[in-house]
Amino acid sequence: MRVLPRWLALAAATAVAAVAFDRIGLPSASLFAALLVGLAAALMPVRMPEISTNVFRVAQAVTGVSLGVYVQSSSLNAIANAWLPVALVSAGTLVLSLACGWALVRTVGLDPPTAALGMVAGGASGIVGMARELGADDRLVAVMQYLRVLVVVILTPVLVALAFSHPHGRDRGGAPASAPLIGSLHDWLLMGAALGVGALVAVVTRIPAGSLLAPMVAAAVLTLLVGDFQVPAIIREPAFAAIGLQVGLRFTPKLIRRAGRLLIPTLLCVAGLLVACFGLALLLHATTDASLLDAYLATTPGGLYAVLAAAFGTGADTTFVIAVQTLRLFVMVLLAPVVVRRLVLRNEGRIVPAADADPVART
Repeated sequence: MRVLPRWLALAAATAVAAVAFDRIGLPSASLFAALLVGLAAALMPVRMPEISTNVFRVAQAVTGVSLGVYVQSSSLNAIANAWLPVALVSAGTLVLSLACGWALVRTVGLDPPTAALGMVAGGASGIVGMARELGADDRLVAVMQYLRVLVVVILTPVLVALAFSHPHGRDRGGAPASAPLIGSLHDWLLMGAALGVGALVAVVTRIPAGSLLAPMVAAAVLTLLVGDFQVPAIIREPAFAAIGLQVGLRFTPKLIRRAGRLLIPTLLCVAGLLVACFGLALLLHATTDASLLDAYLATTPGGLYAVLAAAFGTGADTTFVIAVQTLRLFVMVLLAPVVVRRLVLRNEGRIVPAADADPVART
């Protein structure tokens, strides 16, 4: 019976922290709050409960649907005439992310799956949710992912204000609506269909991280064929929180020390990724009709909500920005399992000695 009070305490602390983080504009506030609450609870002398496997898989599926609904016909239309540059930029971001991960493997001896997934630029909630299934340490992946998100969230408004001080045009809309608390019957029916179809596909195909990826694809297809819908916040936020708690509750003092040693190398990699993504923005600006501001906001490595806020505030083409960001999110989340399974893990044997020589290696 003592388990229930502890769950209630975790839930209350997560809710309070999530509201606080949401007020300051942090993306995926519930997941980040639950991650920190779980981490703090894990370091307490009192034994804490764990998220069951079935609950975690349901949370993965809901997260996948929440990502899938970002694919909208208006966004696809916005990049119809620039699909090749946009696709190249999205693929380029993935390559740059993997290069940063490889740098961490070679310099601090981090294991390849954790390094690769930790540096993937986009879809932090999805990447963290699938990391453990792909052989990565999802605790370190979460630290690296949210460190990147925090850097982007803090720097994007500052850089936009300094470099693009004057609005260049009118906002042309296209941002996805924020999820309603309860939602409509339409939302619940399509969400249920996406979850059901996704679960069936995941079981039949047994694809890596299928509990998240299959519902994501199902939601995207339903959005394009049937119409837009949202995952009600009353379902989405607890799912994000469950993923955060599942990761946070497995932290240990030893892992905290390892994460601390990764702080500076990760920040350097994030800085390099920011500079490289600006190079992609210059390429997108040169090969499409997008302004440099539009291209910059479309290619920032994450921090979607901060990017959208900056787009609204400067009069950027929000439709184009969300279209490119959404396509990149799908590229990252869909290809990450393929890369980790077929590229990184295949080459792991050649780079394990570097990990063996450093205490930051795989837990």
